[in-house]
Amino acid sequence: MRLSVIVPARNEEDCLAACLGSLVAQSEAFFLLGEDWELVVVDDGSRDGTRGIAEGMAGVRVVDPAPLAGGWTGKANACFSGAQRARGEWLLFTDADTVHEPGSLRRALDEAEKFQVGMLSYSPRQRVRGLWQRALMPLVFSELALAYPPEKVSNPELRLAAANGQFLLIRSDAYRALGGHEAVKGEILEDVELATLAKRRKVGLRFRYAADAVSTRMYRTYGAMVEGWTKNLALLFGNSLALGAWRLLDLALLIGLPVLAGLYWRAEIRGLPWVTAGWLIAILWLRTLWRFYARVARSNFPALDCALAPLGLPLFAALLWRSWYHRKVRRSVRWKGREYSA
Repeated sequence: MRLSVIVPARNEEDCLAACLGSLVAQSEAFFLLGEDWELVVVDDGSRDGTRGIAEGMAGVRVVDPAPLAGGWTGKANACFSGAQRARGEWLLFTDADTVHEPGSLRRALDEAEKFQVGMLSYSPRQRVRGLWQRALMPLVFSELALAYPPEKVSNPELRLAAANGQFLLIRSDAYRALGGHEAVKGEILEDVELATLAKRRKVGLRFRYAADAVSTRMYRTYGAMVEGWTKNLALLFGNSLALGAWRLLDLALLIGLPVLAGLYWRAEIRGLPWVTAGWLIAILWLRTLWRFYARVARSNFPALDCALAPLGLPLFAALLWRSWYHRKVRRSVRWKGREYSA
């Protein structure tokens, strides 16, 4: 069998149908090449209509994960359980909130083989709704693009590793040689840790932004967004407190410099020769604005969402602090009704 697609799902009734529909539609590309594949949904203790949606979809096999043992995260357990039942030469782990473009799975296999890698991971196009998502998410993903540049992650000579669990394709023999998700069973960012193992053991890793292949809406509510980034930010950015301070400085400069320039211009009207200083401050503000938006543009978000990013700066700084606090002080994080040690 060519490919096994494994979808861990816990209380995903609001998005699972779209995900599975986009995956089932991939069958034609495999059929034309005479290749076989399978689609496995791991129902991770859902209490909503997740299981019924999966069971009602033709071509989908629904399985239960192994009982959640101590030291395991729910997602790692679900992924590992799905992989234990998979029969494919390649394994694709993808989240229930993803939507896959027609033919993208077959193209991903071709890409992995073209670049001769054992692991291929895509960063999906992010779909956002509401003011706070549109303002915050470009900030987060611009920092991710700077911390984990795809060209450096994909370079086998560099140690930097990253992956996105929303789309993680790995050759099954490589997965088992690495120990699978059992090797990263207690990690909150199991995708990044699995990629680190793959790179360390020379499996071959390719990582890129892939709007042409997959999209996702990560968070349906403001509360889920806060909970999700609280779980992840301090792990993704080891300098989370410093990063929060720098982003607050951005906010102070973006707001404070125009105010200061205005004060100088008012002083000139009153006969004080300070207008030159006012122009210098205005130039400094324009430079700050240009550097800020040049940074945010790396997020791959639409221009309008990037334009809203300054509004998200206080929230981003607060979430960086909150994530640090939960990891370093409380030493626990919460996700989808489960508490995990941090």
